[in-house]
Amino acid sequence: MAALLESAWRYLITNFSDFQLACFGSFIIHESVFFLSGLPFIFLEKAGWLSKYKIQAKTNSSAAQGKCISRLLLYHFGVNLPVMIVSYPVFKLMGMRSTLPLPSWKVVFGQIIFYFIVEDFVFYWGHRILHTKWLYQNVHSVHHEYATPFGLTSEYAHPAEILFLGFATIVGPALTGPHLMTLWLWMVLRVLETVEAHCGYHFPWSPSNFIPLYGGAYFHDYHHRLLFTKSGNYSSTFTYMDWIFGTDKGFRNLEAIKKAES
Repeated sequence: MAALLESAWRYLITNFSDFQLACFGSFIIHESVFFLSGLPFIFLEKAGWLSKYKIQAKTNSSAAQGKCISRLLLYHFGVNLPVMIVSYPVFKLMGMRSTLPLPSWKVVFGQIIFYFIVEDFVFYWGHRILHTKWLYQNVHSVHHEYATPFGLTSEYAHPAEILFLGFATIVGPALTGPHLMTLWLWMVLRVLETVEAHCGYHFPWSPSNFIPLYGGAYFHDYHHRLLFTKSGNYSSTFTYMDWIFGTDKGFRNLEAIKKAES
């Protein structure tokens, strides 16, 4: 497996420049993973399949779904791609490389864990700030246009928010100067996580059923249903920041009531 991966990587660095891989390669991977993982939830919602696992009974109209997709394409090409291009020199300065040898899986695993920890911390505080009155009304309310989220709404946001919260995703890699392969893996995991958190479904196989402190769709859906001043549940991947600062009390109280009534 390692030899096959190394051979494939050698092909990439032989045929494409470091700039092409870091910018356009990253963009292609992001778009592919994001839309391939997010689009199925639109079809599930429209067809009514697996509806018993849907968290909210309410559904989104075709017009609302279409608006989301068109706006996402605009933001991805108009904001995300330019940011990837502009930030390339910064990542090179921080030590990002694409050369062989590839990093060991121990190094990759350790860095990914570190990125999740850093991202959870930075995202939590950034998200709480976005729920202050002025920032919510002028920036974050765009993301909350969808009180019933579906996978693709995970990246539906004001351009200012894309830049603001996007910092939480890149600060970890910027601190460690990772190999490009590690950066791609981190990006894929982060995209899959945020799509799942906004998918609107809680399945028996959802990660939150198996991974301790993992938020997931059930935890984050609560955040979208409530008014911005009372929502709580600001965490990104893992929920310990909400638990530490008590911003998940409303959610936990509601769950306790449901459990007592069942």
